[in-house]
Amino acid sequence: MTDPRRADGEDAPARRDEVVAVAVTVTRTGGIAGMRRTWRVQPETAQVPRWIALIDGCPWDTADPAHAIPPSGADRFLWHVDARCGQTAREAALADPDVQGPWRDLIDAVRAAQKAAAPPRNAR
Repeated sequence: MTDPRRADGEDAPARRDEVVAVAVTVTRTGGIAGMRRTWRVQPETAQVPRWIALIDGCPWDTADPAHAIPPSGADRFLWHVDARCGQTAREAALADPDVQGPWRDLIDAVRAAQKAAAPPRNAR
């Protein structure tokens, strides 16, 4: 994920001085009320290596967003994760029981980052 793709589809070598933009969006649907929640993070340059490690740690090949997720019980959540790193984009669709290990780490980090960036509720 750290290397951008060339037009011919081959990996291009990353330059050490290159600034890579990273953005991760997590959407959760379902639950008791069937509501949709979305969290998003766009880390600053100094935090990008940590986020790339979180993104690269996830098993993207096993969470195809085009694959239908069978129902796994009442009031369960479905998760959609979209990660962009430079020109590279990855998407995953996960049933609630699949959100564990590296997926849980990435999702929890996105949710925590948005919460930390949000202004206090009673701020005037």
